[in-house]
Amino acid sequence: MKIAVIPGDGIGPDIIKQAYKVLNRVSEVFGMEFTFEEMLMGGRAIDEIGVPLPEETLKVCLESDAVLLGAVGGEKWDTLPGHLRPEAGLLGIRKGLGVFANLRPAILFPQLKSASTLKEEVLGDGLDIMVVRELTGGIYFGQRGRSEGSGGQEAWDTEVYSVPEIERVTRTAFEIARKRKGRLTSIDKANILESSRLWRETVVRVAEEYPDIELNHMYVDNAAMQLVRNPRQFDVIVTTNMFGDILSDEASMLTGSLGMLPSASLGEGSLGLYEPVHGSAPDIAGQDKANPIATIMSVAMMLRYSFDREDAALAVERAVEKALDKGYRTGDIMQPGMKLVGTEEMGDRIAAEIAAG
Repeated sequence: MKIAVIPGDGIGPDIIKQAYKVLNRVSEVFGMEFTFEEMLMGGRAIDEIGVPLPEETLKVCLESDAVLLGAVGGEKWDTLPGHLRPEAGLLGIRKGLGVFANLRPAILFPQLKSASTLKEEVLGDGLDIMVVRELTGGIYFGQRGRSEGSGGQEAWDTEVYSVPEIERVTRTAFEIARKRKGRLTSIDKANILESSRLWRETVVRVAEEYPDIELNHMYVDNAAMQLVRNPRQFDVIVTTNMFGDILSDEASMLTGSLGMLPSASLGEGSLGLYEPVHGSAPDIAGQDKANPIATIMSVAMMLRYSFDREDAALAVERAVEKALDKGYRTGDIMQPGMKLVGTEEMGDRIAAEIAAG
């Protein structure tokens, strides 16, 4: 199995190194063979080649079985034009790979309940929410521009969705809900936006194919409130690109740290893009301070969705829990009485816990 690896910027190389440790251990335990090819993207690609997404990078990714990404971006490149910023590489690779459904699980490990910003009575037995975000349409990909108006310069961005775009991500969300608790919440702003009205109409129609799934709708402003008021009401959430970007980050903080949260971006086939939700954190790059768990959990999602190895995915997830059970914590999730470790040691500890069965 060939994995295209994009370490990226900031802490990207630090956390990707831990992913290698985990995959090498998985290879030993489960007899899986991996080959890796590292490619440029983001700020480093801008510095070395002049563009955020080199053609060769996309070519190699398309020829691979999965793509593993560290993180891109940083203040160094913030003053560049939009099409030359590192984030343009992210948008480009998602479009180029045809990955339209971004899966962002927000899981609160029992060991980290005290690290959450919510009271324990609100959290109950814990949280397990899956946000399915449409990834290649909406306002991030619509027409945009600037013009001179009567009051000076004006700027505009356009939210556009087609029925097929909504249908495919909705079916992905329904299929995931079918494997979980059987509940799906579609989030929109159908009381105001025409694009949201089409979104809701389409979701309702697709729901006829899934009579076993409980569907409800929620406006995005209410959803933002409900995530902190009563997050346990949610199982699977499906929503647009921008709303999903915002709500998944909000959901992530309920778990205690962005450093804990993975993501998978999927299309029609098995090729997927796997990356942590957090950013490049250049202020701690190379200092052995980054939390590698989000990247390691992204590896688990890769094993599950691209390689169809549920056994290996579960082994990685259990290894993370075992390391937490033994009290190991990076700085972002450190609690009184626990054992503070760096990026390298956390990677070593988790890899060592991976076992079959």
